[in-house]
Amino acid sequence: MLSLVLPYSAAVFGKAVVMPNLMPPIRSVEDALAYKQRILDALPPGSTFEPLMTLYLTESTSVSEINTAAEMDDIVGVKLYPAGVTTNSDEGVSDIESIYSTFEAMEKAGLPLLIHGEVVDPEIDIFDREQVFIDKVLEPLRLNFSDLKIVLEHITTTYAVDYVEAGNASLVATITPHHLVINRNDLFKGGIRPHLYCLPIAKRETSRQSLRRAATSGNEKFFLGTDSAPHTVREKESDCGCAGIFNAPTTMQILAEVFDQEQSIDQLEAFTSLNGTNFYALDLEEDIIELEKIDDEPPIANSVGVEAEDMVRVFLPAEARRWKITNAPQLAKTHLSTYSSR
Repeated sequence: MLSLVLPYSAAVFGKAVVMPNLMPPIRSVEDALAYKQRILDALPPGSTFEPLMTLYLTESTSVSEINTAAEMDDIVGVKLYPAGVTTNSDEGVSDIESIYSTFEAMEKAGLPLLIHGEVVDPEIDIFDREQVFIDKVLEPLRLNFSDLKIVLEHITTTYAVDYVEAGNASLVATITPHHLVINRNDLFKGGIRPHLYCLPIAKRETSRQSLRRAATSGNEKFFLGTDSAPHTVREKESDCGCAGIFNAPTTMQILAEVFDQEQSIDQLEAFTSLNGTNFYALDLEEDIIELEKIDDEPPIANSVGVEAEDMVRVFLPAEARRWKITNAPQLAKTHLSTYSSR
């Protein structure tokens, strides 16, 4: 799967923060370095794509492991998954307060905490879990560790947008392309749409509009988080389908249309390339990509792979068909021969 989907990210993006919720999870520095090498080995020849690694936070993550990670350029953060909150998160954290010493070490070292911000309490409605997490988990955490750098990943609500905007400089958030173009009604349009199911789940139209406002505002506290979860058709369309959307091949086209619709195309570079780079204190990429608005829809395949049930469905809303990438330095080095239609 890695060799199948990695070229789509490498073709356009210079670097990416890589999430650690594999099976088994990436818990240690040693795990992260081994995973990074697997990614580098799977890259197309000549690609300069840089994977930025993260650790999977558990209740047994040691302070010494945090300090070691903080000293390494290869590792840019630690990911908090509340146990059971999403795909491959069963080994996440159940008792936040039990790892306060870990957060203290991260705050001192300047190592960012990346958060999947939802509670897992079955008594809390799935559409309310982000807001409850902010109130009951994130706010106490920030009160105890005000200088801890935090990325609230893949926010989905007006409440989250307002909370991040009001927070200090240590608090930022990522927004996905799909949460900018779908709302919860789209999940049930004409029937259940399993390929639009992700976590955090899409919310009301009012929240979608808030996300678009935040993403296109130029506010440095918001930047891109793609998702790009490569679950197969078999896994997505089963009786207990996986959460996640694969959008690597269409992210930039979708964003160009969203920003154009919001009359903020001049802010696209900040959202995709500058804000996240600045937050992580990384070197800015020197290469650029170019997109062109087009009249005729380009032929974009809706799946990646060969065998029907083992294909990965590409997120392909109408927005993706209004722009094309006309120049990307890495695209010429990436042979996407497996990009086929279903």
